[in-house]
Amino acid sequence: MTIDELKQLVINALEDLKAEDITVLDVRDKTTVTDWLVIATGSSNRHVKSIANNVVVEAKEAGKPPLGIEGENDGEWVLVDLGDIIVHVMQQQVREYYDLESLWSVAQSHRRGKDAV
Repeated sequence: MTIDELKQLVINALEDLKAEDITVLDVRDKTTVTDWLVIATGSSNRHVKSIANNVVVEAKEAGKPPLGIEGENDGEWVLVDLGDIIVHVMQQQVREYYDLESLWSVAQSHRRGKDAV
């Protein structure tokens, strides 16, 4: 599975359960930990957990089981580590507080549509 296929699998899994505000950040030039961050919003603890679980299930079925999953008990912020892609599913208030897009300083141009993903 190519990285582009894995990205699309993640996006589809997020969209299948109505994740909101899906943002894909290219962080290849910013860290060696991962190449891509995918950030999405869920409306409640249960919704966040369900969205993240769908990403895990779809990745496993595609032969790409996660390297790790964090935060699934609380459901405010669940991280799914797929190696080249790290998926963050967050409730809106948590997403606004941590503002990962600004932290990685690539979101402003992406959110305005200047960076095609």
